Amino acid sequence: MNLLESQLVKLALKGDQAAFAELVELYQEKLYHMAYRMLNNRQEAEDVVQETFLRVFNNLERYNDSMKFSTWIYRIATNLCIDRLRKRKPIYSLDAESTEYEGLDGYSMIPSDDRTPESELLLSETQRIIHQAIDTLPPKYKTVMILRYIHELSLQEVGDILDMPVTTIKTRVHRGREFLRKKLEHRL
Repeated sequence: MNLLESQLVKLALKGDQAAFAELVELYQEKLYHMAYRMLNNRQEAEDVVQETFLRVFNNLERYNDSMKFSTWIYRIATNLCIDRLRKRKPIYSLDAESTEYEGLDGYSMIPSDDRTPESELLLSETQRIIHQAIDTLPPKYKTVMILRYIHELSLQEVGDILDMPVTTIKTRVHRGREFLRKKLEHRL
């Protein structure tokens, strides 16, 4: 895959729109799932993916081919998610009109759950409880836990994406697991 990515990046740098479209196709769904896990909002996740590809397109000449393309694009998307999480204002009442989105109340900000009965059976109660617990983690732990355990990236890849040393990532994974253990010890 790295060879294909490398070729696509080189072609895209030369102005080949089909090559860039292929890069979008390769990463669009992966980035959306990562952003949705971090933001819990479909619209915001879609916006992050779109903004990620805009930044990739506008800064492709800055890409350093000594690092994996996936690391670079995940770093951009992760940073955009973190920026959005930092800018969020807490909504204390679901009935109150959102200050961030005019005309919407808190209920409209809850992501819809379009599961079929079949998929509902496949999604275990344990997974839902764990995902809910991950959603309550502070952003610096939530990001690491999602990249490490949901996207199954190595500690080195997570470190590269977040531009942090592996030792810091290990510490955050450990602390994130401790947070989760405390949150889940009475629920599981």
